[in-house]
Amino acid sequence: MKSELLRLNDANRRQFMLNTAKTVLGVTLLPGLSSKMAKAAGASGPGTPGFGKAKHVIYLWMGGGMTHIDTFDPKEGATKGFGDRIKAKADGIDYLGGYLPKLAENASKLSLIRSMSSKTGVHEAGTYIMKTGYEPRGTIVHPAMGVWGSHFLGRIKDVTLPDSVVVNSGSAYPGAGFFPPAMSPIPISNPETGLQNIKPTTSDAQFSKRISLMNEFDSGFRKKFQSEDVKAYSEFYDETLKLMKSEDLKAFDLTLETPETREKYGRNNFGQGCLLARRLVESGVRFVEVQMGGWDMHNTIDNAMTNNGNTLDTGFSALLLDLEAKGLLDSTLVVLGSEFGRTPDINENDGRDHYPLAYTTVLAGGGAKRGFAYGASDKEGRRPADKQTSPEDFLATIGHAMGLPVEEVVMSPSNRPFTVGNTGVPVIDIFA
Repeated sequence: MKSELLRLNDANRRQFMLNTAKTVLGVTLLPGLSSKMAKAAGASGPGTPGFGKAKHVIYLWMGGGMTHIDTFDPKEGATKGFGDRIKAKADGIDYLGGYLPKLAENASKLSLIRSMSSKTGVHEAGTYIMKTGYEPRGTIVHPAMGVWGSHFLGRIKDVTLPDSVVVNSGSAYPGAGFFPPAMSPIPISNPETGLQNIKPTTSDAQFSKRISLMNEFDSGFRKKFQSEDVKAYSEFYDETLKLMKSEDLKAFDLTLETPETREKYGRNNFGQGCLLARRLVESGVRFVEVQMGGWDMHNTIDNAMTNNGNTLDTGFSALLLDLEAKGLLDSTLVVLGSEFGRTPDINENDGRDHYPLAYTTVLAGGGAKRGFAYGASDKEGRRPADKQTSPEDFLATIGHAMGLPVEEVVMSPSNRPFTVGNTGVPVIDIFA
């Protein structure tokens, strides 16, 4: 069979692999797939709970490795830490960490996955796998979740804003991966300033004249070289010009919010980033990531959690309440993740170190159950005790909520097969 496959040309070989993958997920010709994925095939589509409920996604990214024991999976005894846990106001969630009183009050809106476990305790690799479902490779860059949405669902109709945005963005982000560059998320380095340099620096007449001249110079080149790269450039260029003239740009302007609303979210980059995310999904953006750093707490974790805990508690709670008040929570999936957790044991510097073996992620809205905890860690927070969940499963769960065919194989330009979340299986139990 292998020799027959090798005799096919590239197009036929690709079609053969696609047909085979769609029929039998997990064949040895497709190393990115496994028997675990095969079991999920046909069980995560339109007829399953939560499928396609999330028309928008807000991914709150806790950069640095958020401590699970001091936030969403508090413990008693030897690994307790410095803060007393708080009773959560939700039938299916017992306690939250003592630094999160507002979220404990609103725990009835949350679904927790307390049985996360990863293979890497390194920041860069842990971040990459939690955003793409794949381990970093030198030969290929994998797409982020918002880009998978653009690929399968297409551009959102009647919206000139980008499909996906990253707020408080650092320099390292997976972006479009092997998909066209035009699908890349738009980076917003500071929510206060929004999209910078988007307005022309000349008069409208002068700007239009420059555009006409540039199109005249480019037209011959674009006709002669009709490659996918040139087409992607042209589309990106056209979309940028459309955005520059759009009224939708007001979505990036936080000064249009009342001072009371801005205070409610917290006057910091994360809080204002959450507010910007709400404005963007309200205006039609499909996927927004809001980044918050400072979770690499090797020293004096009590002081660090007092600051970071309050920032997270205030911004996340305000976002949930605001989305619900505007009727957007049921159609917007808010997720919270980090590259790994932190050691159950306090170290000699009163901090916690990197710990990928057990940690917690959070989902809210978008079809997720309310006041629900899926899986559990053991009594000291060292290992998953029930329903172990991988980063791949977590991303497949997000993709499922978005209505993406997470089991469908997509071939990269180098003819390598990939799926949403890699070998992950959606956690269907978390959906109502």
